[in-house]
Amino acid sequence: MKIAIAGTGYVGLVTGACLAEVGNTVVCVDINKEKIEMMKLGLSPIYEEGLQDLMRNNYDLGRIDFTVEFENAYRDADIIMIAVGTPERSDGSANLDHVKKVAIQIAENAEKDVLVVVKSTVPIGTNDEIETHLRKHLKNDVHIEVASNPEFLAQGTAVNDTLYASRIVIGVESDWARELLEKIYQPFNQPIVVTNRRSAEMIKYASNDFLALKISFMNDIANLCEIVSANVEDVAKGMSYDERIGNKFLKAGLGYGGSCFPKDTKALHWLASDHDYELKTIKAAIEVNQNQKMKLIKKARNMVESFEGMKITVLGLTFKPGTDDMREAPSIPNINYLIERGANVVAYDPVGIENAKKHFGDKIMYTTSIVDALEESEMCFIMTEWKDVMDFDIKEFKNLMKNPIVFDGRNCYKPRDMAQVGVEYHSIGREVGVPVLESILN
Repeated sequence: MKIAIAGTGYVGLVTGACLAEVGNTVVCVDINKEKIEMMKLGLSPIYEEGLQDLMRNNYDLGRIDFTVEFENAYRDADIIMIAVGTPERSDGSANLDHVKKVAIQIAENAEKDVLVVVKSTVPIGTNDEIETHLRKHLKNDVHIEVASNPEFLAQGTAVNDTLYASRIVIGVESDWARELLEKIYQPFNQPIVVTNRRSAEMIKYASNDFLALKISFMNDIANLCEIVSANVEDVAKGMSYDERIGNKFLKAGLGYGGSCFPKDTKALHWLASDHDYELKTIKAAIEVNQNQKMKLIKKARNMVESFEGMKITVLGLTFKPGTDDMREAPSIPNINYLIERGANVVAYDPVGIENAKKHFGDKIMYTTSIVDALEESEMCFIMTEWKDVMDFDIKEFKNLMKNPIVFDGRNCYKPRDMAQVGVEYHSIGREVGVPVLESILN
């Protein structure tokens, strides 16, 4: 089947590479010519494990191509997937300008019956509007229809999440659309949930926002744990055995970031407000997450008179390990806070430095060496739980730092171990001492 994909971000590029992998002929469309040429050379514009090899192999086999010429790509495609960005506006609503622009391009160039599949995360009812928009601008006498097919990939594991998804959701209004989508997804051998378009749109928002709720709930509990001298990790472990709760998204930290959770919680909250309804749980999740990002800085500023002139280490720049994405990363407001107060920040990250430079420029120093970042440092903040950070010899904090004070926003180490090596250690939701469960077991 011939598939065209508009947009080569995380969703579009990963989807295209995976659809090519199972035998489809795919062309990925983007307006950025430099980005297209880069992909033709076999280089992925984003860091995602396994993606570059998948692109190269299928490009060599002639199953995937990259182009800026959308006219040719849309002319004879069986399916056109829209995977462009829907960034948030200042009021929290989703900006659909890119989606609508692609829809017009499709309508003006399609020369055969085509199913337009919206993978971009869009407010409920958008697919109905896009179908009306398409038919209004249609130039040729062809059948055109819209389906909703939201993605559920996570950055850092996007390829695996696509090839081995827990489910595929398709929102359709006809048997023709359903049969086409079932045909292209049949090789994946994954459960397919078929709904109408509006339900599929809501499934995407409800899924992401529920996970954001779990994260915010655990961070709220972690903050209370510190007050009452409980250990949030023990609490999470005790909760995880309940099958109704599960063991995912119970890790306390500095809150959620990335391209989905912050944007999708705000968008659903805005949508509810626009219909005169308040989603109180989502509103609370947004507030908790916003406050959580600066939690460690608030602790640190109560310990020093000023950050002026201090060498401060930041370990991890990206919003999570396994990706170079900086969107909504907790490191951004924290580093900006330190810069504004005269600190000399040295930041470590294995893959995120180039994207970080777009935010901080030459206002901070960058390194891919944890040792270099820590040498003669007077304070350290851990923002991302990269494997190299998790595996780092904690004795080196004492040996390398001028003042071994560590603020760990990802609970990478045990408080007892850090105390034993002489490091002043502050984490999220854990008292400095022997965790309750460990003291019982030992």
